[in-house]
Amino acid sequence: MADWKKYLLKTGDKVEDKLDGLIFDFRNRFGLFEPVQVVTYRSYGTPERLYVKGRVLVDKGITGPEQEDSLWDNLWNMYKRFESDEIPNAHLKICFEDQEIDVYTDEEGYFTLNLQPAAPLKLSSIWHQVEIKLVDSPVPLNHEIKTNAQVLVPPPDAEYGIISDIDDTIVETGATSMLATARNVFFNNARTRLPFAGVSAFYKSLQLGRNGKRNNPFFYVSSSPWNTYDLLHDFLDLNEIPAGPILLRDLGIDQDKFIKSDHMSHKLKEIENLLITYPKLNFVLVGDSGQEDARIYETVVKNHPGRILAIYIRDVKLAERAEIVVGISEGLKESKVEMVLVENTVNAAEHAAKAGLIYTETIPEIAEEKAQDKGEIPGKVDATLAGPQA
Repeated sequence: MADWKKYLLKTGDKVEDKLDGLIFDFRNRFGLFEPVQVVTYRSYGTPERLYVKGRVLVDKGITGPEQEDSLWDNLWNMYKRFESDEIPNAHLKICFEDQEIDVYTDEEGYFTLNLQPAAPLKLSSIWHQVEIKLVDSPVPLNHEIKTNAQVLVPPPDAEYGIISDIDDTIVETGATSMLATARNVFFNNARTRLPFAGVSAFYKSLQLGRNGKRNNPFFYVSSSPWNTYDLLHDFLDLNEIPAGPILLRDLGIDQDKFIKSDHMSHKLKEIENLLITYPKLNFVLVGDSGQEDARIYETVVKNHPGRILAIYIRDVKLAERAEIVVGISEGLKESKVEMVLVENTVNAAEHAAKAGLIYTETIPEIAEEKAQDKGEIPGKVDATLAGPQA
């Protein structure tokens, strides 16, 4: 990056921090803050380490997603997500088993902790609950606030992990068009946004694998901002898509955030961290041809030979993007990794069955769900027909 760009970003970062501090002091002095909340993010770990992440924010009263929410309801909730009031220097206690550890939020309200259990975890469950207590804050608290963070630890007998993109991979976003993206993201909610046909059944088949234990872990990596975490979390749950850590990015104007290369660098960094964290676990990668997923996954294959079992890239129907994927796919043949450009989930499932990743018997169920999602046979209600009204 050019020196002048670094200087501008560094200066902008200082101005942003100063402005945030002035606004925070003004609101706090005149009692303009609303109730405070602790937001926790699904994360991941190992029997020896649990990564805990969350944020302390003013509770803006974002309402839960409803089918009958109006366009204005969705726009207003989205505005409140991005017009967030962070609470810096808040004091929290992270409690796990017999441990209590003090942590403090940074200038943007985030807190993180690499928690080391007193003894390696017994993996009777894939998910582990970590209690979070907010005990003190620059904004006066009427009472102690408690919540739980969910941390995924893959079991030792998992066959493989799945790393999936979100936008235009499992949910229709239209990321290749700014207008389509704005319409899908801002005018809809977690209940009215549309999953790609059959994605729930396909992902469940990957979670099931071939050992029948349904314990293959999912990880979702997206360049969407943390401000949209609740929207994506609810979308996965409402559409019965396997739960997993959702790894998003922060927005800002410093040199490490919101720059042109950040989409690729953020996703690559998060995927690299996962492969380093689980050196004995191989992975299946799922993305789309709309942005840089194919290039990112190509780099992952080269950096971690023998670790990637298959790559599925959903075709967004742009010829020039498809050509890029096909070219990368040809190059990966030397690494004996198949990158498959697929039109739909049934195509992906058929390849996964032949590759020995899923049961062939799950394909009819995936095809049926795909047909229901597309309204080809009676079943699920198409959200576009019962969606928000202006």
